[in-house]
Amino acid sequence: MAQPIVKYTLNKRGQVPEWISRSDSSFAGQHGITGNKTGYIPKYESPQDTIWLGIASGDPDPDGTPDDYVGIITTKALLQSYITATGSTLGYKTVTGTVTGIQTATTVGLATVWNNTENYQGGLSTSTTTKHTSSGVGTVATISASGVTKVVIVVDTTTGSSISTVSNPVIIDAASTLSGVSTSVGIVTTTGTDGEAGVTTTTKTTDTTSYTYTDVTTSYLTSTSSTTTDGVTTRTDTVTTTETTNYETSYDYATEATRLWDIYTALNS
Repeated sequence: MAQPIVKYTLNKRGQVPEWISRSDSSFAGQHGITGNKTGYIPKYESPQDTIWLGIASGDPDPDGTPDDYVGIITTKALLQSYITATGSTLGYKTVTGTVTGIQTATTVGLATVWNNTENYQGGLSTSTTTKHTSSGVGTVATISASGVTKVVIVVDTTTGSSISTVSNPVIIDAASTLSGVSTSVGIVTTTGTDGEAGVTTTTKTTDTTSYTYTDVTTSYLTSTSSTTTDGVTTRTDTVTTTETTNYETSYDYATEATRLWDIYTALNS
């Protein structure tokens, strides 16, 4: 009995079908994509609206298959075509993290200064290395995001007005580059009666900012060492700052098809 590569969905209980192979040498849950077309009545309803690739524990019954079975893939060429179509729709990219910046700051001083409970830093000396930079292969990955950056609430009553403002600045990694910033303003006004205050009008203005930033992460590693000479202890702190940038390159569909086909071949040999 063969164990073919199949397209399948979850069952109506939201579980992986029992007929999908659970073997450690098999695969399942690969390259999920919606089975529905935008603008049409959905062919697949939740929780069965995502089609996955996996290996079945046996051949499909020619007399009929369960509703969580979608189809079978019989050749490596068909497998690569399916993965390519899926990846093209979902925008597959290969993302590789590359160290693009590294710098070290070393601070030296007597332990009595470091341990000063009043946080007095006199007597400490810091030296910083020149920042080493490099670049990776491909295009720097970017991330698009949006968020509420300002909310202003104005309350008007017969006795006066009050204004409250909450600001939420856009925060990104210090090494990232911000671009494509745009802000949209939404205004909601409500009017009601509030006891002795009479008619109360509340106007809420919300600023929503959309932006793009480069996918860079800064990390910090601190190491501490101490040396004692003639009863005097000197402490040295070294802080290494590392910037890691994600780069995108084209997805290798042929390699991925080979990987999955090799698993299928080994399982059926």
